[in-house]
Amino acid sequence: MNALKHYDTIIAPVITEKATLQSEKNKVVFRVPLEASKTDIKEAVEKLFNVKVAAVNTVVRKGKTKFFRGVPGKRSDVKNAVVTLLPGYSIDVTTGLS
Repeated sequence: MNALKHYDTIIAPVITEKATLQSEKNKVVFRVPLEASKTDIKEAVEKLFNVKVAAVNTVVRKGKTKFFRGVPGKRSDVKNAVVTLLPGYSIDVTTGLS
């Protein structure tokens, strides 16, 4: 997998209260494309951040129908990846990629 593919696999870090609490347990949450597999995500995180990944768990949140000014619309589906790092490694998502 080339470097550009790694940047396409990791869309953005998820910075929420729940994701911040998980960072204390050596876990980082990323938004990823719906077609990304766990092995693709693991390889991309290891190459981009120079860390070792212990496990990858994915969650697909289905989009729901919302009304805007009386017109129904649908939110898109979103896939998040919870990446567990091996002890001794960490990712600071606030600084960006190096």
